[in-house]
Amino acid sequence: MTRALISQGPIGGDEPAVNVDMATDLAGVELPSPVLTASGCAAAGRELDQFFDVTEIGAIVTKSVMMQPRSGRPTPRMAETPSGMLNSIGLQGPGIDRFIEHDLAWLNERGARTIVSIAGGSVDEYAKLAARLRVARGISAIEVNISCPNVEDRGQVFACNPVSAAQVIQAVKRHSEPRMPIFAKLSPDVTDIVSIAESVVRAGATGVSVINTLLGMVINPDTMRPHLAGVTGGLSGPAIRPVAIRCVWQIRQAFPDLPIIGMGGIRSGLDALEFILAGANAVSVGTVVFHDPSAPMRIHHELQHALADRGFSRLADAVSHAHRPADIAPEVDDALDFISE
Repeated sequence: MTRALISQGPIGGDEPAVNVDMATDLAGVELPSPVLTASGCAAAGRELDQFFDVTEIGAIVTKSVMMQPRSGRPTPRMAETPSGMLNSIGLQGPGIDRFIEHDLAWLNERGARTIVSIAGGSVDEYAKLAARLRVARGISAIEVNISCPNVEDRGQVFACNPVSAAQVIQAVKRHSEPRMPIFAKLSPDVTDIVSIAESVVRAGATGVSVINTLLGMVINPDTMRPHLAGVTGGLSGPAIRPVAIRCVWQIRQAFPDLPIIGMGGIRSGLDALEFILAGANAVSVGTVVFHDPSAPMRIHHELQHALADRGFSRLADAVSHAHRPADIAPEVDDALDFISE
């Protein structure tokens, strides 16, 4: 694939053009941009294609699809929060067969790179989804949303248990095309996210997507009852970005070479840069598209300029840059000498 050496200014801006190689490698999948959509915020990308060319970003990460059609949870199922939002959609979707015939077919026809997100209520459902995708064409990778309740284990979320998480990944790996990259989407609602990452990597995950939403809740002061019909929901938006950065950082420290897709409250190129410096090879943009549908393309350009401003000619050189040892300033040296005396 041609390397993504893009030379242009930001949308609507008068700044000079910059030359930065924005290509990134995700487990052998070459992408022209590190900016992806986030699962659940843009369906299969058809709506966003009205605002920018979806073939110009790294990939479309589809809304998580399950075996059967789902109508989702009752309303109300969304709520605004300070610097974020809660959603309790409930994985509404068309089911895998309709998804392949309608959404995946459109993405292939459009020429977009596609990462398919799958979700299930049992290990067997994940296995069946992987088997259906094995014979489908035009898939760059599979993102396994393991932040779903395990209906066979008292509703415990797969991603919160290293054994259950590993079982899902093993099943998906076993039923997928052998060279298909598999990314486990991890939940931050755990004590030690590195231990969950270790379990899915050992089970065969090619990489990880970090992070999914945090579990939250809102009480309506007028009704004095939970605002969401489903009581709890997933918190997304800028409020969770520091948590996401921490998770990416910790996983990168533990796994220097593991492909990581970072996400959580990205609104600008500088937000995306934080994830890249912390160790993400790519970033997914989600909640911001609800009020700025062109955000993925805008963030690509802003990140490009942010990299150029800091002397990077390649995105790849910025990945994990924050982990490099910092030079000790002279005044710090003097202070250490004084203490040693």
